[in-house]
Order: sequence, then C-alpha cells, then structure tokens
Amino acid sequence: MGLNSTVSAERVHIGFFGLRNAGKSSLVNAVTGQELVIVSDVKGTTTDPVKKAMELLPLGPVVIIDTPGIDDEGELGKLRVKRAMQVLNYADIAVLVVDVTKGMSKADNELVKAFESKKLPYIIAYNKSDLIGEAEQETEKEIYVSTVNKLNIERLKEKISSLVKSHSESKRIVADLIKQGDTVVLVTPIDESAPKGRLILPQQQTIRDILDSHATAVVTRETELAQTLDSLKNPPALVITDSQVFGFVSKIVPRDVPLTSFSILFARYKGNLDILANGAKHLDKLKDGDKVLISEGCTHHRQCNDIGTVKLPGWIKKHTGKALEFEFTSGGEFPEELSSYALVVHCGSCMLNEREMQYRLRQAEDEGVPITNYGTAIAYMNGILARSLEVFNTLHKS
Repeated sequence: MGLNSTVSAERVHIGFFGLRNAGKSSLVNAVTGQELVIVSDVKGTTTDPVKKAMELLPLGPVVIIDTPGIDDEGELGKLRVKRAMQVLNYADIAVLVVDVTKGMSKADNELVKAFESKKLPYIIAYNKSDLIGEAEQETEKEIYVSTVNKLNIERLKEKISSLVKSHSESKRIVADLIKQGDTVVLVTPIDESAPKGRLILPQQQTIRDILDSHATAVVTRETELAQTLDSLKNPPALVITDSQVFGFVSKIVPRDVPLTSFSILFARYKGNLDILANGAKHLDKLKDGDKVLISEGCTHHRQCNDIGTVKLPGWIKKHTGKALEFEFTSGGEFPEELSSYALVVHCGSCMLNEREMQYRLRQAEDEGVPITNYGTAIAYMNGILARSLEVFNTLHKS
C-alpha cells in the first residue's frame, strides 16, 4: 500500500446488486473504466463478491463490490446469494442493476425493501437501455443506462456521488479532543505481533489526525514513557496508549494528564462508545460455562502471544475467576446469531468501515447480548475505564 493511499475501511463502499445476467459486471466495468470483473453471457459468472479499492471520480477513494446474482439456484447458489446479501451490512451505497427489457422482478423488489429496511441509500440502474429505443427520464432513485453505447454512465457516477455523505470533517479520531500547538504522547509497544518496520493502522491514522490538527505527536514505547514525559517542557495535552499496556502506562502518567487508548478512540470513531463502555461492565456478570465471543475485524498471522486469542482470554479468566468458553472470529466472519454468547468482545475495528461496525453493534443490541471492545474491556479490568473516558466528558467544556 502506498504512503498516500486510503485504507479500505475509510473508503466509500459501493455494492452492485441484481439478477444473474442483468449486466452487473458489465456496468461495474463501465463505471470504473477498467476490466475489474469477468463478463459472460453465462449466468452466474460472478460466484463471490468481487471487491476492488480504487479512485473513482468524482467520488474519490472507493471500494467497488460486484455481487453474485440474487436469483442463483441450487445449494451452491444459495450460498452465493447469502454472500451477496451480507454485502448489505457494509455497503454505504447500493446500485440495483435491472435488465430494462425484463423490468423489476420479485427478487429485485425484495432487494429494494432490504435496502430501505437497512437505511441503505440506493439507485436503480435500468441496464441494456440501448435495446428499447428511447430511454425513459431518470428520477431521483432511477436511471436508464447502457454499457454498449455508454448511455448515462457518467450521470450514474454523479448520482452515486450525490448519495455520499462525507464524515471526514464531522467525525475525527482525536482532532476534536486537542487544539493547535498541543503535544500528544502515543505509547506504542513493539512486540512479536507488531508488523516489521511499521506501525499498526490505528497508530498511523491517529498520528495523521494529530498532524492535520497542527499539533505535535510524540511516539514512544512504554519502556521509555517515563523518560519521555520528563523530557517535555510542559505536560502533554493527552496520552494515548496501546491497550495491552494500559495498566502499566496508567501508573506512569500523572493523574491530571488525560489518558485513553487507541482502541477506545476507535470505539467512538467507528462504533458507539457508550454501548461498548457499558458492555465492559458485564465482565463482572459472567458465570461458569458462559461463552464469550472475541471478534477481530482483520485477518493476520496468529502469534504465540496474540492479544485476541491468548492475552484477552487470559486476562478475562483472571479478572472473572470463572471457567469460560471462548470462540473467535476474524475478518468478515461474524455470527448470524449471537444469542448463545454472554458477551462479545470486539477489536477496535480499524479494518472495518463504520457501517459494518454499526451493523454488528445493532445485531448485538437487537439480540440483547452485551458488546464491548478490547480497549474498554482492558481499561475496565485495570480499574481505569472511568479515567480513560474523562477526556470525552470534558470535550465541550472550555
């Protein structure tokens, strides 16, 4: 990934849906100006959602998703349809591609209902309009296109762009907690799980947000934290730590210096900090035999001392003193049913877009299952959750 590229989790996700042979793949290729997906007259050529991160004018950085046909048949077809429908959980915008010579099918209408129930902005693109002579006039939700003569392809991109609601200015990782000229200390442990030669994504993104605020980022390991604080002329405006060393860092940072973690910042940025902080309190309600789901939004090589599969279960068992059963998911995996779990502990979701994280929170809430994240859970188990949230409580105070 280039230094100036935008991570997929921060890109607008645009999903193309429809029946087999409605021309989804052809339209994706026409919109992107690239041969991203194979086009064939054979039904069911697209067998899994195909994702491509790219720059798409006038939108900017996006992820284009071409999905399997929602009318696929057989046992394998049902699995493909299921995967297509899962895209609704993380797509920011949906484009329903309809063969204009056949019109809206029952499955198409059901998709529209699904878009609306999930509050997913959508456009219906009537494809193959070159086959019907003069195309009808577009409406707010509908447009007539053709990949053969490129009819209204640019107009479709403009309509998609109009649905994009940028949150880059309204939602920030840390910028609204600091001011120009502030110094922020970031504590970043380097262990066997740290990528060789680079920082992990939440650390990179937080540093960039600090620099964009015309503040100063001072990065140190926990072993040099005390020395770093002593070297500063004035106390920092904020200390942000990796959750794994929360307890250690809290003993070094003076009580009057605001302290929080990367994971807690991302709980607010991508999720709902109140829900996740309240979920942490359910750690004290766990009983022998309870199942706890630990879910990571990324997929990576598991280390012998991995935080998700090794450290967190150990800390939770030590804190609760209970005989618990742990299950683990990663990447796009997330159970369709959560009712068997007493608690869900989620990562900071730096590799998931906001819509996907919000979906997972709603699912837990709908099923009455408490959910927390790594940072809030670790802070709670170290008895410093209240302290780690104080910086947000004073956000609007002068």
